[in-house]
Amino acid sequence: MLHSRVFEKRIPLRKFAPALFLVSSSIVWYVLTNYFLTKSLPLAQNEYLLVLGAYYAGIAVAAFVGTMVFRRSRVKWLSLWMLFGVAMTALLSVSLGSNFSIDLSVSLVFGISTGVGLPSCLAYFGDATSVENRGTYGGFTWGTIGLFVLALLALTSNLTNAQSLGVLAIWRLFGFMAFYLASRKELQTDSTPHTQSYKSILERRDMILYLLPWVLFSLVNFAEAPILQKSFGNAANLSSIVEVAISGAFALVGGFLADTVGRKRVAIMGFILLGLEYAFLSLFSTTQATLYVYTLFDGVAWGMFAAVFFMTMWGDLAQDNQKERYYLLGGLPYLLASFLSALVKPFIGANFQTSAAFSLASFFLFLAMLPLIYAPETLSEKRIKEMELKTYLEKAKKVKEKYA
Repeated sequence: MLHSRVFEKRIPLRKFAPALFLVSSSIVWYVLTNYFLTKSLPLAQNEYLLVLGAYYAGIAVAAFVGTMVFRRSRVKWLSLWMLFGVAMTALLSVSLGSNFSIDLSVSLVFGISTGVGLPSCLAYFGDATSVENRGTYGGFTWGTIGLFVLALLALTSNLTNAQSLGVLAIWRLFGFMAFYLASRKELQTDSTPHTQSYKSILERRDMILYLLPWVLFSLVNFAEAPILQKSFGNAANLSSIVEVAISGAFALVGGFLADTVGRKRVAIMGFILLGLEYAFLSLFSTTQATLYVYTLFDGVAWGMFAAVFFMTMWGDLAQDNQKERYYLLGGLPYLLASFLSALVKPFIGANFQTSAAFSLASFFLFLAMLPLIYAPETLSEKRIKEMELKTYLEKAKKVKEKYA
């Protein structure tokens, strides 16, 4: 049965609950604070870019520092990180929009409060799962994230940005309480797996073959975001919300497939969908039907990528080594590329050729599949053969029962 195969190597709920509470509450908090932060800056273009630049610089620098500090006594530091996030979100809700100097300072510190714990947050998830079930639990976690993002967006739809940030401060506090109560029931140790240098990680062929397409996707995704906004206007905002729901559902599918047919095939499927959607946009960029096709394909591809690239791949590549640096190198391209949207937006004028931009995006996304073709599968061949054999035996059993 499908259910039994997915959870045949299941983790006891009491062991997985801390990772689920930690990752889901933290990613929901990051996604929505980022969304309201960018909406809450009534500044001139140059000042806006400086404030956002300070925010992303704070994330990047703090993430590197966090991998060194959080690797010992991880639960203690993660708990403090979540409390720090409560305080900073509350501060953001009352101070943002005061004046440029305050916005710059608060955005920098808020970026630090965001980035310092993210690698260890995902590494905690990686250590709570194994290579045989990481995709399934990653997909389930991302489905939970999508559900809460939609719920909180609905809850804050009639609130001001400051009030919405206040709600997110409360959300962060609830996340801390759930993680603290769940994790204290588990025996926590300060064992420290082998730590590899960034140089040795980046010298690995398999790491580069998976990292290159992910970097290229991140650049294309955020460079094209303002172009989509120009093409479809307010409909693009509704499309983004629908995509969250679709990606949450298909993260479950992508996670299951990642644990049965392999991570590599799921990643390639995602890139094929993305390449097709941008090719479709380049040909029919002004029609309403195109937006529906784009929303569906993009939501499905995002679900696949969320399960594989956000949650699973970097933990697989780390194996028994310390995972913080792998998740940092895997997550940083996406985090920093999001600043690209703000940089590209001023250059999109009335005469901008959107179809040419979409064609170029499609070309680069199909090109990004080349490294994946040569990348080794991180799910063991033995595991894949086992799943194929189980599927075959179940089909044979059904045929036998049918003709018995």
